[in-house]
Amino acid sequence: MANVLTLEELAGYLRVHPSTVYRMLKKGQIPAFKVGSDWRFNVESIDHWRAAAEHGYANKAQGKRASSN
Repeated sequence: MANVLTLEELAGYLRVHPSTVYRMLKKGQIPAFKVGSDWRFNVESIDHWRAAAEHGYANKAQGKRASSN
């Protein structure tokens, strides 16, 4: 796999529709950079971003369980 993905490749990698990636870009929710007018995504940055998001969701779920006890 290449170290840099196109928008369409990233959508496949994350298993989401390309419009979801565009929406996340517009909100500044995903690490990316532009080459000319095209968006590109570093795989390592995406994996780090995804791991941090998963970790954050796990912490939120644990907090909800602890507060409901």
